[in-house]
Amino acid sequence: MRNLLLISSSRVHGSGFLEHCLAAIDEHLQPIERLLFVPYALADRDRYAEIVAVALKPIGVAVDSIHVADDPVDAVNKAQAIFIGGGNSFRLLKTLYDLKLIEPIREAVQGNGVPYMGSSAGTNLACPSIRTSNDMPIVEPPSFEALGLIPFQINPHYLDADPNSTHKGETREQRLAEYLEENEIPVAGLREGSWLKVDAHSCWLCGETGMKLFRRGESPTEIAAGDVSYLL
Repeated sequence: MRNLLLISSSRVHGSGFLEHCLAAIDEHLQPIERLLFVPYALADRDRYAEIVAVALKPIGVAVDSIHVADDPVDAVNKAQAIFIGGGNSFRLLKTLYDLKLIEPIREAVQGNGVPYMGSSAGTNLACPSIRTSNDMPIVEPPSFEALGLIPFQINPHYLDADPNSTHKGETREQRLAEYLEENEIPVAGLREGSWLKVDAHSCWLCGETGMKLFRRGESPTEIAAGDVSYLL
């Protein structure tokens, strides 16, 4: 019953917050008029909720932030749609575990078909784990296991190496290769400006920047917008 919109980033160069994918969000949420926003990936939750409310106002969607709810679990159970925003994936996941929200969110989305939208860290949370996050582990969640709404990993904000750079640290591609040395689950390197639309039986890559697919024992593959349901 899943109905997911997994966005690489809330911002792309030259546009405002969620502006580059607002039409896709509008389509994803129709005919919903209110969503539950989860701001736990950032420290200033009040300000984050404000930013999201302003961004979604043009498409007629009102925002209720879970951080001001008297009962966060009840808020999830009553949500028409859920949006988990970006920030630090480790802080986000730890907070969801601390508040015992992992199972209620999973049940709402997988069991009841509540539309889910994630951006950056919120997209990481839809994966089996947060092992392919770009974030620093500023806190320690009890597990790296995430919501598992999809059977593959995503690396949001995927960045191709600059051949002219003098930087000698690992590239993103090298870091994902290290992940695959220890893990079998493939990784979609989702560039800024792209997103995935996923339902029970299909997965579509949307946007203009594409992605790079990483599988254990194989060379990375460049993927253009289109049907990527084979990832399911």
